[in-house]
Amino acid sequence: MQSLSSELARSALNAAPDAMIIIDGTGRIRFANRQVSSLFGYGHDEVVGLSVEQLMPERFRARHLAHRQGYSESLRQRAMGEGLALYGRRADGSEFPVEISLSPIQTEKQVLIAAAIRDVSDRKRAESELRVARENAERAREAADRSREVADEARAIADDARESADRANHAKSRFLATASHDLRQPLQTLALLNGILRRVAVEPSALEALTQQEQAIGAMTRLLGALLDVSKLESGAIKPEPADFTVGTLFEGLRREFASIAASKGLDLAVMPCGECVHSDPALVEQIMKNLLSNAIKYTPSGGSVVLRASRKGEAVQVEVADTGVGIAADQIAYIYDEFYQVGVPTNTARDGYGLGLSIVQRLVRLLNLRLEVSSEPGKGSVFSLLLPAGRSARATAEPHAPAPRAAPAGRRRVLLVEDDPGVRDATRMLLSVEGYTVSAVASLAEALRSAREEGTPDLLITDYHLRDGELGTQVIGTLRGGVCPELRAVLVTGDTSTVVKHIPHDARLRIASKPIDAEQLLTMLRDLLSA
Repeated sequence: MQSLSSELARSALNAAPDAMIIIDGTGRIRFANRQVSSLFGYGHDEVVGLSVEQLMPERFRARHLAHRQGYSESLRQRAMGEGLALYGRRADGSEFPVEISLSPIQTEKQVLIAAAIRDVSDRKRAESELRVARENAERAREAADRSREVADEARAIADDARESADRANHAKSRFLATASHDLRQPLQTLALLNGILRRVAVEPSALEALTQQEQAIGAMTRLLGALLDVSKLESGAIKPEPADFTVGTLFEGLRREFASIAASKGLDLAVMPCGECVHSDPALVEQIMKNLLSNAIKYTPSGGSVVLRASRKGEAVQVEVADTGVGIAADQIAYIYDEFYQVGVPTNTARDGYGLGLSIVQRLVRLLNLRLEVSSEPGKGSVFSLLLPAGRSARATAEPHAPAPRAAPAGRRRVLLVEDDPGVRDATRMLLSVEGYTVSAVASLAEALRSAREEGTPDLLITDYHLRDGELGTQVIGTLRGGVCPELRAVLVTGDTSTVVKHIPHDARLRIASKPIDAEQLLTMLRDLLSA
C-alpha cells in the first residue's frame, strides 16, 4: 500500500502544471518532476543533484545562499521573494521571470523544502501591454483636454481618444481573462490532486498536511474569485443584461448550492416558496444573493437558522436573507461594505474569508440601481433586504423541465472526460479512477465522438467549456446528445467569468461547475446527477 501511495504521489507531482523541486538542507535538488526538465532545459538525471542556485542567474546566487539559510531558520509556507522580481536560468543561459512558492516538508531524518516554480512570461507580457495601453489612454485624455480650445482639432483628437480607450478596455478584458484562466487552471489541478492524495494517504501527519493544504487552496480560491469580481466591476467589464425571471427559480438554485454547506455547519436553511416575477439581471442578482447567503451562514453558529424569503411590496419584490447569527452593532453597520472589513475581526489577525463579499454586493447593487437595507441586533441576528422591481409574469420564461433520466444500472459508471489541459485532465482522471469510475479521457470533440462510438455510450460526460482550436464544451454536449445519447447527463466545467456562461441553457441533465471545484464537490455533483 505504501508503494502504491508513493507511486501515486509521484504521479500526482508529475501531473502538476508547475515545475516542482525538493531540496535538502545543503541546497541540493533531491527530486524534480518532469516539468522541471521542460522549463529549464536540463535532463532529469542532470537536474537531480544540482545545487538549486544553478537554476537562477549568477547575480542572485550569493544573495540566495543567505536567504535559504534564513528560510531554514523560520520554516513556513510562503511565496519566495515577495515584492521582488525573480528570474530562472535555463541550461542554455537564457533567463525568464518566475514565481516561486516554498513549503517545508518535515521527515523523520531532516527538513526538506518543496518549491513550486511557474514561468510568468505571458502574464508579465500582458501586464506590460496593459501598462502601455493605460499610458496611451492617459496621453489621449490629455490631448482631448487641450483640444477643447480648437473645435476642429478636438474632433480629431476625440476620435483618437476613443480608440485608445477601447484598446485600454480590451487590454483590461484580456488581462482579466488571462489572469482568471491562468490562476484557476493550476488551482483546479491542485484541488483535484489534494482529493486524490487524501484517498491514498494513511499516515496521520500526511493527512494533517493535506487538510492544511486543502484549507490553503480554499482560501486562495475564495480570494481569487473576490479579487477578480472587484477588478471586473471597477474596470467596467460587467454590463447588466436585465430580463424578467421568477424568484422561485433563483431560490431553487440557491437552495441546491447552499443546503449541504449549511447542513455541514449544523444550520437549518429554510427556503420559502415564491411565485413572484422580477426584472433585473438574473446572473448579477444571483451573485448578490450568493454573497449575502454565504455571509449569513458564515456568521451564524451551529444550531442556528438562515431563512431565504420574498414578498410583494407594491411595484417591487423584497427578497430577504435572515439569520440568527452574531449580529452587527449599530455603530458598525456603516463599515460592513468596506473592503477587508469583517464583523468582530480585528485588523491583522487570522480571519475566515477576506471581507470582500459585501463590498462586491454594494458595487453590484449600485450597478443595477437597486436598494439594499440591513437591520441587525447583536446576539440575535441580521436581515438583509434587497428590493427588486417587479416583472411581468407573462414575459417570464420558466426553465424547461426535462424528464428525469433513468439512473445507469449498477456497475456501469463510465465517464467520458473532455479536457484539453493535460494537468487538469490527468488529475481529474486519477481522481475518478481512485473513486471507482471507468474513465475515458480525451482532449477534443472528435476524440470524444470516437470514444463514444468505439467504447460505447458513457453514463456521464464531463467537459471543459473552452477547449483547443476554439471548440466549446457546449458543442461537445450538443453533438453527443444529438448523435449518440439524447439523454446524456453532463457536467460543464468552466473558468470563464464572462456573461456568456450565464446564457447557456440549463436542463435537468446538466450541471455547470465553476473552476476551481474541489474533489468532494465534483464527486457529490456526479453522484447527484447520476441518481437524478
